[in-house]
Amino acid sequence: MKKIESAEDIHSVLVVGAGTMGSQIALQCALCGLGVTLYDVDRAKLDEARGRMSGEYAASLTGLGLREAETVRKVIDGIEFTTDAAAAAAEADLVSESIPERPELKARVFGMFDGLCPERTLFATNSSTLLPSMIAEGTGRPDRFCAMHFHIYVWVANVVDIMPHPGTAPEVAEILRQFALRIGQVPIVLKKEQVGYVFNTMLCALNDAALGLVADGVASVDDVDRAWMGVMKTPIGPLGILDFVGLDTAMTITEYWAERTGNKRLVSNGQLLRSYVEAGRLGMKNGKGFYDYPAPRYADEDFVSSASK
Repeated sequence: MKKIESAEDIHSVLVVGAGTMGSQIALQCALCGLGVTLYDVDRAKLDEARGRMSGEYAASLTGLGLREAETVRKVIDGIEFTTDAAAAAAEADLVSESIPERPELKARVFGMFDGLCPERTLFATNSSTLLPSMIAEGTGRPDRFCAMHFHIYVWVANVVDIMPHPGTAPEVAEILRQFALRIGQVPIVLKKEQVGYVFNTMLCALNDAALGLVADGVASVDDVDRAWMGVMKTPIGPLGILDFVGLDTAMTITEYWAERTGNKRLVSNGQLLRSYVEAGRLGMKNGKGFYDYPAPRYADEDFVSSASK
């Protein structure tokens, strides 16, 4: 089988994990003419992913004038949605993983695909907060493994972090940089491993501060976002952004690092997020988070000026 020597040798992409990021990565790759398979162990999640693509994501693409509706429909119809790992892996040139932020889980799943994928296949993790070196050995092919981290929405916030670990072959990082360009992304190649990459390092600091203000009873959800929006003149605040990311995702990440570091701020932030998640408020994905959708309070014309009493 031909070795992957450049981005042009990547024809078939296997995306593992049919959540928000996995489904967006899959759609973006398919829109750029690649053969795409979206794999998940849960058929219901695959059905949900197809629904998001046909609904919310198609509306975003057509509303922004990036694609015609018929084109998006045909592209989605061309994506394979499967729970069959062996079939999904058979022809993969690149595996992009977007599963929960647990290093042991990621290593185990990559290890499974190492035994199923061709020798040529490159592996990439879309992990938001974990270092690739934390799971590299578990992949079975650490030299062909790298972080390739996307942002929401992939076709709008089109910046990708390419983060090798010390054992990544330099040519693999370069191939992934080229591949990012090929699928309409702006690659940021990190010079060394960094938890949170570039943008997320800055965003996480903001999110931690915003959650802390609410968790400590300093200010309400509305007033935290109102302060940021009023000073920075942005259409959304940090807690609204967390709704966009998903409060369950934010909770998983926060609780992982709280347990790992013992940081009291992270512990209380994780408890706050868990209270919302356990109440069924996951964020924009299910219409209920810090705000209610599709008409969140922060979108009101007078939100910033109507300060809480």
